[in-house]
Amino acid sequence: MNGLGSFVLVLHGHMPWVLNHGRWPHGEHWLYEAALGVYLPLLSTVEEVSASAGRSGITLGLTPVLLEQLAHDRFKAGFDTYLQDLIRRARADQSSPELSALAKWWERQLTGRLDQFHAIGGDIVGAFAAHARAERIELLSSFATHGYAPLLLHDQAIRAQLRVGLQTSERHLGFRPEGVWLPECAFRPAGPWTPPLIHGDERNRAGVDRILEEEGVGFFFVDAHLFEGIRSEGLVDGGSFRKVDWSEADTYPGQGWRSVLEPHRISTLGQAASVTAFARHPKVSEQVWSADAGYPGDGAYLEFHKKRHGDGLRYWRVTQRGADLGDKAWYDPAAISAATFRQARHFGAIVSDELGMHRTRTGRPGAVVAPFDAELFGHWWFEGPQFLRDVLLHLHHNPNVQVQTASERIAAVPPDKVGWLPEGSWGEGGDHRVWLNEQSKWTWEAAYRAEDRFFTLLWDVKQHPDRAAAARAEGALRRAARELLLLQASDWAFVVRTGGAVDYGFRRLAEHITRFERMANLTQDLLAGGSPTRLQEIELADVDAHDDCFVDLSLDAWG
Repeated sequence: MNGLGSFVLVLHGHMPWVLNHGRWPHGEHWLYEAALGVYLPLLSTVEEVSASAGRSGITLGLTPVLLEQLAHDRFKAGFDTYLQDLIRRARADQSSPELSALAKWWERQLTGRLDQFHAIGGDIVGAFAAHARAERIELLSSFATHGYAPLLLHDQAIRAQLRVGLQTSERHLGFRPEGVWLPECAFRPAGPWTPPLIHGDERNRAGVDRILEEEGVGFFFVDAHLFEGIRSEGLVDGGSFRKVDWSEADTYPGQGWRSVLEPHRISTLGQAASVTAFARHPKVSEQVWSADAGYPGDGAYLEFHKKRHGDGLRYWRVTQRGADLGDKAWYDPAAISAATFRQARHFGAIVSDELGMHRTRTGRPGAVVAPFDAELFGHWWFEGPQFLRDVLLHLHHNPNVQVQTASERIAAVPPDKVGWLPEGSWGEGGDHRVWLNEQSKWTWEAAYRAEDRFFTLLWDVKQHPDRAAAARAEGALRRAARELLLLQASDWAFVVRTGGAVDYGFRRLAEHITRFERMANLTQDLLAGGSPTRLQEIELADVDAHDDCFVDLSLDAWG
């Protein structure tokens, strides 16, 4: 590889299933806000960068449950109405002398996004897929509903999340992505495991790496602290695997062991491996994430937390960090280009410096990997897509840095180290505390009961001597499977822990657990030769009305 190394920008696009589950402040408006603030602007960023550099090089994850929603007719109709409503608000605000100029600016912005949405036929998913086929970007898959792998009870539940996810991505995109985003970057190695809340039930579990590899996944992403705990297992030379001692990483640090600038192949069984882990570069990522010094806190940028009339348009700028909302000054769109350009150059210099220091230490071309939640760019940080455009254009013209997708980096510099990876996530504390705590432990108890009951019913259906009764029961069990996937989503525990939507998170969990139990009961009744009661027919309609996602899933995913 020429130059110092590569820059890999990774964006994680995700939204839990919110269609048919409320509108505002929690529900479908989350999805509409993301489409307006993140996905349409990101399409523009890809097009603008590609027009200048030939390609953008972004690695973008679109989770299967997000794909299901962006492709849904209800979203397309609702989003159009949502945009029209915002345009009407912008026009109404023009009657205010102090808002008039900014309201006209908002009208132009929103009208432009509506025109863009109509120009692609409302098909945001298809537009991203077209860019991927043209090799301007790389797309990732993920677990079906963002299930938290290390805490799921059965290995087959993890496999099902992944299998349904990969199949869904392929159905929507027209191809199967090579890499995945592990929900919450959460990983667990192979070995003995005692489920939390189930005492004395130690079981031997497959590592997440083994499940990914067996399902044909090529790479995934973890947080930096997991690389600190890597244990050296082997080296790859010319395609051949050579076992090494655990001390290899300490003895030969010049090989790049444990460096976040060196993707590692991962095997928690101490053998050859084909699946690769990329680690987040903390210093580079903190330029954006830092609450104290991150770029989004620049005083010129649009203030996220202050809206007109509660849920209207934003007309104010950050002004000063920590300033009271009443002290915010008016936003000035003309000041933004200078700010994003300046910060893009600063960001690019840090990337180049980190690669240079790695080259000096090891003589090897490094990879600065910068993964972010996609919603940071455009939703939380309105100017984020423009910043990304400026960063990518700046680095594309830096002869010492190659902007690459994750797959391109692996192809250009095949990972030559195989390591054992410890357990952890990218959440608070680097462990599971965000998703398993005193507030949420009851949800895991319910989820574990649901997993056990599902696999019992699956066995009963597959082995039932009356194949006609089993066939009738399969429809109900597929719906139970759908509810099992939805209740496993990591999002509900997250919004409860962060306080962002406590009532909504608990309500959604309770609803999916209730619907699962209803479909499980119906499965049992149908296996016994019964017919749906009038109440059960209503419950079937309720499930289909609220959760019409993954409608083509096969029970074989759990088999």
